[in-house]
Amino acid sequence: MTSAPPKKRAGPPVVTWHELTEFDFHRRLAHTPGTGIVLFSAPGCRACRSLEQRLPALLGDVPAQLYKVDVQQATALARAYDIFHLPSLLVFVAGAYHGELQAEARPEPFRQALQALLAAPAQEEP
Repeated sequence: MTSAPPKKRAGPPVVTWHELTEFDFHRRLAHTPGTGIVLFSAPGCRACRSLEQRLPALLGDVPAQLYKVDVQQATALARAYDIFHLPSLLVFVAGAYHGELQAEARPEPFRQALQALLAAPAQEEP
Protein backbone atom coordinates (compact mmCIF):
# COMPACT_ATOMS: atom_id res chain seq x y z
CA MET A 1 0.00 0.00 0.00
CA THR A 2 1.48 3.27 -1.09
CA SER A 3 0.54 6.57 0.36
CA ALA A 4 -0.18 9.63 -1.69
CA PRO A 5 2.44 12.36 -1.59
CA PRO A 6 1.62 15.10 0.90
CA LYS A 7 -0.28 18.04 -0.52
CA LYS A 8 1.71 21.20 -0.79
CA ARG A 9 0.28 24.13 1.05
CA ALA A 10 -0.24 27.24 -0.94
CA GLY A 11 2.04 29.88 0.45
CA PRO A 12 1.82 33.59 -0.04
CA PRO A 13 1.99 34.62 -3.67
CA VAL A 14 5.40 35.47 -5.03
CA VAL A 15 5.61 39.23 -5.38
CA THR A 16 7.95 40.86 -7.86
CA TRP A 17 9.15 44.34 -7.06
CA HIS A 18 10.65 46.29 -9.94
CA GLU A 19 13.36 48.79 -9.11
CA LEU A 20 13.03 52.22 -10.68
CA THR A 21 15.73 54.83 -11.06
CA GLU A 22 15.76 58.46 -12.14
CA PHE A 23 16.70 57.27 -15.61
CA ASP A 24 13.83 54.84 -16.26
CA PHE A 25 11.06 56.01 -13.90
CA HIS A 26 8.80 57.81 -16.39
CA ARG A 27 9.45 55.48 -19.33
CA ARG A 28 8.67 52.31 -17.38
CA LEU A 29 5.56 53.73 -15.73
CA ALA A 30 4.32 55.04 -19.11
CA HIS A 31 4.53 51.47 -20.42
CA THR A 32 2.77 49.93 -17.43
CA PRO A 33 -0.76 48.90 -18.31
CA GLY A 34 -3.23 49.30 -15.47
CA THR A 35 -2.18 50.33 -12.00
CA GLY A 36 1.40 50.95 -10.94
CA ILE A 37 2.20 51.55 -7.29
CA VAL A 38 5.56 53.10 -6.46
CA LEU A 39 7.07 52.70 -3.00
CA PHE A 40 9.65 55.35 -2.15
CA SER A 41 11.89 53.85 0.52
CA ALA A 42 15.41 53.63 1.90
CA PRO A 43 17.46 50.54 2.77
CA GLY A 44 17.65 51.35 6.49
CA CYS A 45 13.97 52.22 6.89
CA ARG A 46 12.19 49.58 8.99
CA ALA A 47 8.75 51.02 8.25
CA CYS A 48 9.58 50.80 4.54
CA ARG A 49 10.52 47.11 4.79
CA SER A 50 7.37 46.42 6.77
CA LEU A 51 5.14 48.12 4.19
CA GLU A 52 6.98 46.38 1.36
CA GLN A 53 6.16 43.01 2.92
CA ARG A 54 2.55 43.91 3.76
CA LEU A 55 1.59 45.72 0.56
CA PRO A 56 0.53 42.62 -1.44
CA ALA A 57 -1.89 41.59 1.33
CA LEU A 58 -3.17 45.17 1.64
CA LEU A 59 -3.92 45.24 -2.08
CA GLY A 60 -5.99 42.07 -1.86
CA ASP A 61 -7.35 41.30 -5.32
CA VAL A 62 -6.50 44.73 -6.77
CA PRO A 63 -4.10 44.02 -9.65
CA ALA A 64 -1.07 46.29 -9.64
CA GLN A 65 2.54 46.36 -10.74
CA LEU A 66 4.76 47.11 -7.74
CA TYR A 67 7.77 49.37 -8.04
CA LYS A 68 10.41 50.62 -5.59
CA VAL A 69 12.55 53.72 -5.61
CA ASP A 70 15.56 53.94 -3.30
CA VAL A 71 15.61 57.59 -2.26
CA GLN A 72 19.29 57.36 -1.39
CA GLN A 73 20.06 56.51 -5.01
CA ALA A 74 17.35 58.67 -6.64
CA THR A 75 17.35 61.85 -4.58
CA ALA A 76 16.34 64.09 -7.50
CA LEU A 77 13.30 61.89 -8.15
CA ALA A 78 12.31 62.01 -4.48
CA ARG A 79 12.62 65.80 -4.55
CA ALA A 80 10.60 66.05 -7.76
CA TYR A 81 7.70 64.20 -6.11
CA ASP A 82 8.02 66.07 -2.80
CA ILE A 83 8.85 62.91 -0.87
CA PHE A 84 9.62 64.02 2.67
CA HIS A 85 8.43 61.02 4.70
CA LEU A 86 9.18 57.35 4.23
CA PRO A 87 7.63 55.13 3.22
CA SER A 88 5.61 56.95 0.57
CA LEU A 89 3.34 55.39 -2.05
CA LEU A 90 2.45 56.98 -5.38
CA VAL A 91 -0.27 55.63 -7.64
CA PHE A 92 -0.15 55.69 -11.44
CA VAL A 93 -2.71 54.39 -13.93
CA ALA A 94 -1.46 53.68 -17.45
CA GLY A 95 1.45 56.00 -16.72
CA ALA A 96 -0.71 58.89 -15.48
CA TYR A 97 -0.13 60.17 -11.95
CA HIS A 98 -3.14 59.79 -9.66
CA GLY A 99 -1.61 60.93 -6.40
CA GLU A 100 0.00 59.88 -3.17
CA LEU A 101 -1.74 57.06 -1.34
CA GLN A 102 -2.13 58.01 2.30
CA ALA A 103 -3.96 55.40 4.31
CA GLU A 104 -3.78 53.33 7.41
CA ALA A 105 -1.94 50.06 6.72
CA ARG A 106 -5.04 47.95 7.31
CA PRO A 107 -6.79 46.24 4.38
CA GLU A 108 -10.15 48.05 4.39
CA PRO A 109 -8.96 51.67 4.84
CA PHE A 110 -6.06 51.01 2.47
CA ARG A 111 -8.30 49.63 -0.30
CA GLN A 112 -10.84 52.43 0.15
CA ALA A 113 -8.13 55.07 -0.23
CA LEU A 114 -6.69 53.27 -3.25
CA GLN A 115 -10.09 52.92 -4.91
CA ALA A 116 -10.74 56.65 -4.37
CA LEU A 117 -7.44 57.51 -6.09
CA LEU A 118 -8.14 55.11 -8.95
CA ALA A 119 -11.64 56.54 -9.48
CA ALA A 120 -10.42 60.15 -9.49
CA PRO A 121 -9.05 61.76 -12.64
CA ALA A 122 -5.30 61.88 -13.15
CA GLN A 123 -3.49 64.79 -11.51
CA GLU A 124 -0.66 66.98 -12.60
CA GLU A 125 2.60 65.64 -11.22
CA PRO A 126 4.21 67.72 -8.48
